[in-house]
Amino acid sequence: MPRAFTPKVVTANALIEGDVIYLTADNGWTRDLPQAELMTDEAHAQLRLLEAEQQVGEIVGAYLADAVSSNNGPEPTHFREDFRRTGPSNYFHGKQAVGQ
Repeated sequence: MPRAFTPKVVTANALIEGDVIYLTADNGWTRDLPQAELMTDEAHAQLRLLEAEQQVGEIVGAYLADAVSSNNGPEPTHFREDFRRTGPSNYFHGKQAVGQ
């Protein structure tokens, strides 16, 4: 039996910087997950993923990530996505140094 669809965001990595980025409702990219478009319809999510994958000059590795709605916008449901948004983990720098 197929699993029920759960809300998703489109995530990828910025081609040049490598930062984790999220697709916004206005077809832009943000490094701030709460600004991402949260999709609750499976067909719409698949379409948005296809659109994102066409942006080969800007992004790499686009996929749909599980998320839930919160007062601040989408939040990850899996530790991997929560970990990804904090940046590199080998030492205290980048997003970790500024308290992201």
